[in-house]
Formats: sequence, C-alpha cells, structure tokens
Amino acid sequence: MTSRSKNLSDIRGIQTRFLPKLKKLGIETVKDLLLYIPIRYEDFSKIYTIEDLIPNQEATITAEVLSIQSRNTWKRNLYLVEAELQDTTGTIRATWFNQPYIKNILAPGRRANFAGKVTQSKKTGEIYLSNPTYELVSEHMNHETRHTGRIIPIYKETKGLTSKGIRFLIQPALKEEIDIPDIIPNSIQKTLELPDVQTAIQTVHFPDTIEDALSAKRRFAFEDLFLLQIVTLRERMKIAAKKAHSIQTDISFIKSLLETLPFELTESQKRSLWEIIKDIEREFPMNRLLEGDVGSGKTVIAGIAALATSKSGFQSVLMAPTEILAQQHYRTLTTLFKEQEVNILLLTGSEARMRYDSDLESILTKSEAKKAIENGSASIIIGTHALIQKGITFKHLALVIVDEQHRFGVEQRATLEREKTFAPHFLSMTATPIPRTLSLTLFGDLDISLITELPKNRKPIITKAIPDTERTTAYNQIRAEIKKGRQAFVICPRIKPTETEGPLSAREEQMLSIKTVTEEYEKLSKHVFKEFAVGMVHGKLTPKEKEQIMKSFAKNEIQILIATSVVEVGVDIPNATIMMIEGADRFGLAQLHQFRGRVGRAEHQSYCFLFSQGNSDATKKRLKAIVEAKNGFELAEYDLRLRGPGEFLGTSQTGMPDIAMKAIQNPDLVKEARTLAYKTLKSNPTLSENSALKERLIQFEKEIHFE
Repeated sequence: MTSRSKNLSDIRGIQTRFLPKLKKLGIETVKDLLLYIPIRYEDFSKIYTIEDLIPNQEATITAEVLSIQSRNTWKRNLYLVEAELQDTTGTIRATWFNQPYIKNILAPGRRANFAGKVTQSKKTGEIYLSNPTYELVSEHMNHETRHTGRIIPIYKETKGLTSKGIRFLIQPALKEEIDIPDIIPNSIQKTLELPDVQTAIQTVHFPDTIEDALSAKRRFAFEDLFLLQIVTLRERMKIAAKKAHSIQTDISFIKSLLETLPFELTESQKRSLWEIIKDIEREFPMNRLLEGDVGSGKTVIAGIAALATSKSGFQSVLMAPTEILAQQHYRTLTTLFKEQEVNILLLTGSEARMRYDSDLESILTKSEAKKAIENGSASIIIGTHALIQKGITFKHLALVIVDEQHRFGVEQRATLEREKTFAPHFLSMTATPIPRTLSLTLFGDLDISLITELPKNRKPIITKAIPDTERTTAYNQIRAEIKKGRQAFVICPRIKPTETEGPLSAREEQMLSIKTVTEEYEKLSKHVFKEFAVGMVHGKLTPKEKEQIMKSFAKNEIQILIATSVVEVGVDIPNATIMMIEGADRFGLAQLHQFRGRVGRAEHQSYCFLFSQGNSDATKKRLKAIVEAKNGFELAEYDLRLRGPGEFLGTSQTGMPDIAMKAIQNPDLVKEARTLAYKTLKSNPTLSENSALKERLIQFEKEIHFE
C-alpha cells in the first residue's frame, strides 16, 4: 500500500529529473501528486475526420504522418516544425514552435492522435492544427490514451513541465493503492451526492465525461470549504468561551454626543454603532469586522465605541498599519471629541503625544507614554503595532480596534491576552469592500457590520480615463481647481527612475517610461505648475518628514502633492478635489479606488484622472470598471469576476488551494459547507468520532493564514 508520504521517486515511471519541477508546484509526495487538481478540462473525447474540422474548434483526429520538416522562422529564436497529416477524408497541416524533437517522434508513416485547436490562416483561409497534443496509436487502437481521444485535464504548469508531462506522471501513481483517508462523513457524501475520495481522485484526473470531472472537482472544493468553515466556527466557539469586560454604554450620552458632531450619521453608521455597542455589553469578546467604502465614516464609529469604553472606566487601543494613518486617526478623534473629558494618546515609532480632557496637548517621551498606558491615565491609545511591543502594559484594556487588517495576527492577539483573566473585545475595520460570499467564507468567525452609504453632503467623484494627448486639458482643470482654493494629489507608481547601463531590454524601456515621484516633482514644480506650491511624499522619507509634509498639505501650504501609494489610506484632506493617477494600469482596482477615496471628502465636486501607458483589452476593461463603478462594493464584485478569488485575495497570502478559491464564487456550496460544518461540530465538538477529519484539520490550519 502506498504511504501518503511515500517518495515520488519510488513510483515506477516517475524519473528523478522531474522532482525539482514538481517541487516548484508544491508536489513532494505521492499524496501531493494525486491531490494536484486540474484547473480546467478540454474535451477531446470525440474523434473527428479531417473533412469535418471547422475553424476555432477543439478537436481530436486520428491521422498518419505523410511528411514532416523543420526550419527557423524569420522571427528570431523560433524553430518551426510542420507536418502534413492524412486520414481517409483528406489532409491537414500541423505546426509546432520550438519543439525540434517532434520531427524524430512523428516520422512519416507513424499513426497518431492529434488534439488541439483548429486555426484558420488570415491570409489564405487555410485551416491547420496549431501546436496540437499528439499521441502515437496502433492501427487498431486497443490501448487507453492519456492525452487525446478523451476528456483531457489541464494543470497549473511550470517551466519544463507541461500538463502533458503531469498527466504522464500521474498515471503510474494512480495504479498504486491509495492510502488517503476520506474525511467527509458518509452522511454528508450521500446528502450532497459526492463521490468518495478514491473514486474522486481517479475521476478528477482521467474522467469519462465532463460531468464526472466537475462532480469530482466539486467534491474536493467542498472538502476545503468544509474544513475552512470548521476552522472559523471553532474559532467562534473559542472566543465565546472566553471572558470579557462588559462595557455598559449610557445611551443618553451617545445621543447627546451625536448631536455635537458636525455631521449626521447615516442609517448604516447608526446600525453599525448599535451592533458594536450591543456586542461590547456582553461578557464574552466581540469579534466584529466593520466594513465600509472609503470615506464612509468608519473611524467615527470606532471612535465612539472607544469613547464609550472610556466612560465605563476601561482603555481602548486603535492600531493602524502606518504612522500616517495613526496620526490621521489621532487628529480625527481629538477634533471630534474636543469637548469630551477623555485623554487620547498617540504613540508611534517616531513620536508620543497626549491630548488631555482639558483640551491641552503635550509632547511625551516614550517612557512617559508607556507609564500613562500602564497607570490608566491614557484612555484611548492610538498608534501602530508598536503598541503591543514588549514593555507596554495596559491597566484596563477592554477594546482593541485594528484598521485595514482583516486578520489581526494570532501571535499579536495572544500578546494582548496573555496571562489576563479578561480578553479584549475586538473590532477590525476595512475600506476594501469584500463580496458577501467571500466574507461568509473567509471571515466566518467574525460578525460583520456594513456601512453602505456615504455621508449625505458628498457628491459622486467624476472619474475619467484620459489619453496622454489630453494631458494639457487635465493640467488646466487642476489649475482651475487650485485657483478656486482647492488642492490636488498626483500619484506615481515609483519613487525614482530605474538606473540602467548599456543597451536596454524591452522591460527596461518599459520601466523607464513609468512616471516617478522625483521626476514629476521636478517637472510640475519647475515648469507646469511653477506658480503653485508643490510637495512630494514617499516611503523613503523619515516619519517626521512625512508628517511635516502632510501637515503642510492639510493647511493648504502645499497645493499639489506628488506621492506614491503611501497616501493610499488614511489621508483626509477635505479641501483636495483632484486625484490624478499616473500609470493607473500598474495599480490594482482596489488600490485605484482607495486613491480615489482621498478626494470627494467634503461638499466640493471632485475628480479622478487616470493616465495609463498600457493599451491592452484587459487594461481598458479595468479602467472602464473604475470609471463606471458607483461604489467600492460594486467594484469589488467586478474585480472578483475579472480576476477570480485567488488573485482578488492573493491565494499565496491565504494558503487556500486554487480549487477552494474558485469554489468561493459558488454561494450555494459555501452555504452547504457552513451548515454541515455547524451540524458536525454540534454533534461532535471535539471531532473524536472522526479521527481522519481531526488529523486533516490540524494540517489544514497550518496551511491557511489570512494575515
């Protein structure tokens, strides 16, 4: 019997030269190989005659090689092999590029199956087979084919190992006895009509029909979703078993506080605030995600929750991923709560300061700041993750708020909870809208609050994709806005130009054409907008330099700020009405939406100009999406359809298999996995009755991560 960890080299037919290539694909054992699921299938099951072939068809023919020749093409480094193929109905040409060995395999007189796309020449109208897969067959064809004449699996490939090669390696492994336990209970398999694991492994690689292939893939997709739902539900159960401080909120105080704000909360802001208030009243920890579009007012909701915590005699901490964002939160809360009796402390790697309830502010040393946290005189503490470093002790921490990080690290969280009787309530905020199915799947242990509207006085941002020929028109509009007293951002993908020596490659030429902060600063400050104050900010500056520039921009001492993605989140300049993005094709849709959200934060009409050096259809579609999308949720749904969950979330950053990432788009399967995971845990919380599932779950938790 084959061990699940048996070496691949022990399987007859798998040569050691393939092992490094397999390792690149994450395949190191027989189990890995057998569970390497195809990404798609091609149907070459029907054998066509040559006379029946039509353009753009995917087809298999059985034919004899009449002649075969090779030559170098006029395109450099391309080696062409051409063969003339014949069956009883006619002849057709087949071509292969950069595969000279084919000439030795497909000698005249050889009989083979050829499967591939039927291509039509634009010049002559002739049809031919372009780079077909081939498989030698006997006259009577009494043996099983791997690569033609059937449903063919296509795998994620690597250099030197194609899908054909992977199929070649999988076939001998399938002949071994498979010792892979079936972790899905029989009752669930029957309910969902799923094949058992051994049948599914055989079928997923060499199915008889497309329906069989999809059924096997569905089985493996369900397995991963089922495991994920068990993980999130168990995490929910662990959190519910912990103790937390019950933060009793004075509702009359909240109502009077809302009346002092310079704006009225939207309905979804009010609903989200109520959900948070009710959560923190409980005696077990809140675990909630506050999700809202850029500029929708998440910080004020989190701030009110922190203030309510302070009024109950406890501390809260608000952590941000960057110092710029932490400083922004500090300014926002000290402004909103200037009439409130609460001490708000800012502590980052570069500074410490505290706003006292008397509305006085003091610069503190790091040791003074740590002491204020330790003795409890600081009620609301704002900063980066430096707040949970060694040497910082909270007196009465009851609420942790984390911005722009859906998963607060397990180790980081453990640091806050270590040796404490009470665990803090936890609130995560994100301005990256996540489609509902993804939220239910990946954040099943989090309750979710949605802020779905923008504040009432906001106008939709007018977004335009502008060709370079109309750059002057865009500059004139920026000039007109600044003359009205407004301000502008200019975003560039890079800080400095790429330095090269000698002849340039195509990639180097492309890199040189990318707009940079330093070059645009020189150009705009000395030539295009020399009548205005132009500044620049990027990640290479010190925290103090960045803070000074942002303060000057906030005071309108700088009218045009040229920046990298350092201003992607957390920069709130209500007077800025122009966001101009250079190299828009080099940013993701979520990033572009975040940039756009830096303007339109007051009653003024705002604009977002997108300049792009890319001209591909994919680039045009992406820019069209950002132009037409009314909000971040709509854009996220489009981005999910465009790229799929793997790229949308970054599969490598979650550890989730490709098959599960694709399955996330199937809401019915997600719902079934969650319902059945709940039933499984309810009837057997420790999973003691299913040792195979329990063992697999331990490994699965090591593989996935959402940090």
